[in-house]
Amino acid sequence: MKPLILDSTMTNMGGVFYPTGHVFSLFPDEDCVRQAATALQSAGHKGDTAYASPEVILQEIVRTLGTADAPMPSVGAEGDMVRRIADLAAKGYHGLLISMADKDNTDTLVEAIAPQGAVTAFYYRTFIIEDLITQPVDDGPQSVVVGTHAAEGEDHPTLSTPNDR
Repeated sequence: MKPLILDSTMTNMGGVFYPTGHVFSLFPDEDCVRQAATALQSAGHKGDTAYASPEVILQEIVRTLGTADAPMPSVGAEGDMVRRIADLAAKGYHGLLISMADKDNTDTLVEAIAPQGAVTAFYYRTFIIEDLITQPVDDGPQSVVVGTHAAEGEDHPTLSTPNDR
């Protein structure tokens, strides 16, 4: 397992994190990441793996979001995925970037990493991001609204109908 070094092949045309052909998964700590990498190797996974500490995630991956949602949110889900990753990294979760080789199977991958503590895993394929492991619901802000106006609470003006007046 090598350290994650973000380069242009891991972003889309807008510069947002989108490592096509890879799975990005998050774990509660570094030991879980190392156990998952070992489990993948034992399961016959052929692709390379790269480790990302919470600091690297916040400094490198999250910064790719930049102004991608300004002035309007993007049509794709890549911004939402980066916000979900940011939520977990801010809570101390560590990342594992897994390259998918031609013969690697996502079911085998999930069977290897889920028991090691993976809380989420996103498979970045061409034009689609597949959520392989669903993030558990907690009492914190949900990823889809983090960083959007919906996350700001009740301070928004509400729409009224003629019957409300």
